[in-house]
Amino acid sequence: MNNNFILTTDSGCDLSLVLCQKNNITPIHLKYYSDQEENIDTMNENDSIAFYNKMRKGVIFKTSQINIEEFIEFFEPMLTQNLPILHICMGSAISGTFNNGLLAVEKLKEKYPNSQIYFIDSTLASVGYGILALKVAEFKAQGKTVQECVKWVEENKAKINTYYTTSTLSYLARSGRMKSTSAVIGKLLAVNPILKLDKAGSLLACATVLGKKGAVKKIISKISEKITNASEQTLYVSHSDIPEEAKIFGETLKEHFGFKDVLYTYIGSTIGTHAGPGIKTAFFFGKERD
Repeated sequence: MNNNFILTTDSGCDLSLVLCQKNNITPIHLKYYSDQEENIDTMNENDSIAFYNKMRKGVIFKTSQINIEEFIEFFEPMLTQNLPILHICMGSAISGTFNNGLLAVEKLKEKYPNSQIYFIDSTLASVGYGILALKVAEFKAQGKTVQECVKWVEENKAKINTYYTTSTLSYLARSGRMKSTSAVIGKLLAVNPILKLDKAGSLLACATVLGKKGAVKKIISKISEKITNASEQTLYVSHSDIPEEAKIFGETLKEHFGFKDVLYTYIGSTIGTHAGPGIKTAFFFGKERD
C-alpha cells in the first residue's frame, strides 16, 4: 500500500463505505435530520433504502453542512502521521461545506504550520466527485505524488459531465430547487426535467420532456454532444432507490455509446433529501462543462 499521502472526501460522494475502504479513501460523514432527530449518512445501501422508504411515507428530512469544528476533529488525528492530506469536497456551488473546510484548514495550519492539506472544490455533486476520489486512489497506488494528483484533479474536474432526470418534482419544489407551480404541472403532464451542472457546479435545468422514455432519449442526445472516448471509460450511474430503472438506463447508455462498463451507486441522503426517490443520473468524462 502506498502511503505517500492521505486521501479523504465526504459521504456526499455517493460511493459505498466498502468501496472507499477498499481504495483507502477516508470519508467524513454528513448528517441529516428529521423532527430534530440526528442521523448520519452511513454510506450503506440498506440504510439508503430505509431513508427513501421514509420519504415516501411523508417524513421530511433536512441536511446540514459539515461545520468547522467537525472538520478539525476529522483532520487533526491524521496530522500525527506527518503525511500530506488531499481532500476532495462536494462542490462549493451546492453547499457551504467547502467554505467551512477551508476555514478549518486555516486554523489547523496555524496550529500545525508544517502540515500539508490540499482542500479541493470538486465543483461536482454525488458520484461526480466520487469519480475524482477513485481516480486519485488509483494514481496514489501507482506512486504518484500528492502534487501530481492535485494538478490532475484541477485539470480534469470540469471534464466530468452529468445529466439528471426524475419524474417526481415535488421534492425539488419543496427544497426550493424548483417552483411549486412547475412541480404541479410536471405531475399532471408527466414532465421530466433534464438537469446538469455548469462548470462552477451549479445545478441547472437544460431541458424538459414528456415521459421517462423521452427523458432518456434527450439525455442520449445531450451526452452525444459531450462524450469523448466512451470505450475507454466507465459510466457511473447513481439513483435514488430505483435500482431496476437505473439498470435499464445504464445498460441503454452503455450499448448506445460503447462504455466499457457501468458502476451503479445509491444517491445518499445529501442529494436525496432535496431530490427525493426516483432520480437517476449519468456521470462520464467528456468535453469541459459549459
